[in-house]
Amino acid sequence: MIYLASPYTHPDTQVREQRFREACRATAGLMLAGHAVFSPILHSHPLVGHGLPAAWDFWERIDREHLQRCDEVLVLMLDGWEESVGVAAEIRIAGELGKPVGYLASDGSAVSPTLAHVAKGGGG
Repeated sequence: MIYLASPYTHPDTQVREQRFREACRATAGLMLAGHAVFSPILHSHPLVGHGLPAAWDFWERIDREHLQRCDEVLVLMLDGWEESVGVAAEIRIAGELGKPVGYLASDGSAVSPTLAHVAKGGGG
C-alpha cells in the first residue's frame, strides 16, 4: 500500500482546502492505476472540520501507525512540500521503518524512476 504524503497545515483555510483537493485528485489517479493508497490528508481534513487540530504534532502518532502498515511512501510535491514539517517527518519516519520513498509531481508525473509506472498509469 502507498502512503501518500503531502503538505496540509497552513494558516489560510483556503490553502488547506486546495491541498486537500489536490491530495484527492492524486489519490484517485493512483487508485485508478490500480494502487492501494492511504492519504492522511483525505482522512484528517474532514475531521478538522469537527474540531480536531490540523497541526502535525496532533497527527504524528496516528500517521506513524499508518506508515508502519504501508509498503512505501509517495510524496506529492505540492507547493510548500519542502517546508512542510509533517512531510519532512513522514520521510524521516519512513526511513526509520525502512520504507522506500518516491516523489510525485503535482501534475501526476513520477519524479522517482522507480515509480515511472505510476506516471504512465500502469498498475503496480
